[in-house]
Amino acid sequence: MTKKSQPKKAAKTAKTAIQETGMNAGMNAGRRSFLKNAGIGGAAAVAGSTLAAPYVKAQSGPIKWRLQTYSGAPLGAHVIKPQIEAFNKAANGEMEIELYYADQLVPTSELFRAVQNGTIDAVQSDDATMASPVDIADFGGYFPFSTRYSLDLPVLFQRYGLNEIWKEAYDEVEGVEWLSAGAWDPCHIFTKEPIKSLADMNGKRVFGVPTAGRFLARYGLIPVTVPWDDVEVAIQTGELDGVAWCGFTEAYEVGWADVCNYALLNNVTGAWCGSYFANSDSWAKVPDHLKELFLISIDQSHYYRQVWYWGGEAQLRAEGNKMELTTIPAEEWDQVVKDAEGFWDELASISPRAARVIEIFKKYNATMDKVGVPYRYS
Repeated sequence: MTKKSQPKKAAKTAKTAIQETGMNAGMNAGRRSFLKNAGIGGAAAVAGSTLAAPYVKAQSGPIKWRLQTYSGAPLGAHVIKPQIEAFNKAANGEMEIELYYADQLVPTSELFRAVQNGTIDAVQSDDATMASPVDIADFGGYFPFSTRYSLDLPVLFQRYGLNEIWKEAYDEVEGVEWLSAGAWDPCHIFTKEPIKSLADMNGKRVFGVPTAGRFLARYGLIPVTVPWDDVEVAIQTGELDGVAWCGFTEAYEVGWADVCNYALLNNVTGAWCGSYFANSDSWAKVPDHLKELFLISIDQSHYYRQVWYWGGEAQLRAEGNKMELTTIPAEEWDQVVKDAEGFWDELASISPRAARVIEIFKKYNATMDKVGVPYRYS
C-alpha cells in the first residue's frame, strides 16, 4: 500500500509505534518498526472500511474429475489410459481426471445414471451397455451389419449425420452431455467349443453387448451378463461358454484367448460404436480452453484405437496361435445378413429419429456397395 492511499488510522498507528520505539534507538530500528506496525494497522483499517474491495475466493487446486470406462484395466491401458495421461499432462495443473475401470465405482449398467446424477463426472461406454434412456441407444455398441470396417463408423458420424442425431437425442436428456463417438474393434464370437454352423450357436452362453446379443439370440445364443473382471473365471468354470463382446485384439489382450479354444471368423459388425459422456454441471464448470483440450484428446484416442485395432486384428488372425479359426458357410451366413434387414426395420419403428438412423445406414451401405473396391470387396 502506498503512502498516498494509506488510511489515517494506519498512519496514526505508525506514528505511535515510532514514538514508543524511541528516536534515540536509531533510525534503522525505527524504520523497521514503522514498516512492521504500519502494515498491521493498514490491513486492519482496510478490513474495517466499507470501501474495501469484495473478497474473491481463489480456486485452491485443479478441477477434479472422476471418469469411469466400460473396459477393464488390461484393455483400458490402450483404449483410454494414454488419452487421460496426455490430457492431465497438457492441462498443466489446471485440471486432473482420475480414471476408473469397469465396475470400480458403479456397475457398467448404471453408468448413465451415475454420470447424470454426478456420482461420476464422465463416462466412456456405448449407449446400449450403459442403458442410456434415448431412442437411439440400440445403435451404440454392436449394431448388426451396420459397418463392415472400423473407418465406416467415424464417416457415418462426421459425414452422414449421426453426430447431429446423437447430439439431438442427448440434448433432450437432463444432466448429460454427449461429446463424441468413435470406432473400436469388430464383433467376433470366441468359445470353448467350436461354432461351424448356425446350429452350433444353440444353447451357448456368451458374455456380450445388448443389441448384438438380442439379434444373435434368434439362433439360440444366450447372452449372459457378468462383471467384466469375472468373465475369464466364468468361462473356466463353465458359467459361460464364450464371449461375443469384442475382436481378436481384445480377446488376446485381456486373457480371454487363453480360456477360449475357437474363434469364429464371421463377424456380426465391423466396429463397436462407443462414446464419451459428461455430467452437464461438471462440463459447464470447465473453462473453454480445457473443454477444447479434452475434445482434442478424445480425437487422438479415436485415432489411436483405429490403428491399434486395425493392425491388431489382422496380425492376430494371421499369427495368433491360441485359438482355432472356424467359419460358418457362406450360404448360412448370407441368411444371417438377410435376417438383419428385418431386425433393422424392427428398430426403425422405435421412433422417427431411430428411423432416420436406419435410413442413414441403408444409404451408406448402398453407396459402399455401389463403389466397390477398395470400400467393399464383396
